Amino acid sequence: MIKLRTYIFIDSLQPQLAVYLGTVSQGFLPVPGDACLWLEVEPGMAIHRLTDISLKATRVHLGQQVVERAFGSMVFHHRDQSDVIEAGRAILHRLGTTENSRHKARIAWSEVVRAISPDHAVLINRQDRKGSMILPGQSMFILETEPAGYIVYAANEAEKAANITLVDCRAVGAFGRLIMAGKEADVDAAAHAAVDALHNLSGQDH
Repeated sequence: MIKLRTYIFIDSLQPQLAVYLGTVSQGFLPVPGDACLWLEVEPGMAIHRLTDISLKATRVHLGQQVVERAFGSMVFHHRDQSDVIEAGRAILHRLGTTENSRHKARIAWSEVVRAISPDHAVLINRQDRKGSMILPGQSMFILETEPAGYIVYAANEAEKAANITLVDCRAVGAFGRLIMAGKEADVDAAAHAAVDALHNLSGQDH
């Protein structure tokens, strides 16, 4: 039986997130403004069948696919929202389920660390950064979600809400992790938007 862990539609990828996804993409690169859908299922190998269904049903482009033993995930995107939505419908039809059967997003950790010290900033930039650098004196928003894929949605909503810098966004594995930085007021606004967005998602407790 295939279980739907993450199913999240993003209507318009924000500039930083789109570029970030491009740096880690194994397939077709997204561009700002693309619509995309992030999908995660259990067991992992089932993602191949669902990828095949989505690509044959519509014109979407496969941006990334990760196959682990427990979970499998993929993201596909297209300029036309209707193609992305239709690809998602084809997958749900094959699974015989609905979007609301997905796991409910759980926030495992959420915190704002204010006025980062120089030593701390250097360490983050060396170890945890695939996006932009965090600067000493900036505030930092860190977020961890389960399942992992919901972190992409949180990052997109945060970027919509505030003038924020995307430092890192990891959406693969048991937990998703996000680091954003900026002025204190912007970080607070971004954190509020990200957390609210996750709380407003439907889903099943797990």
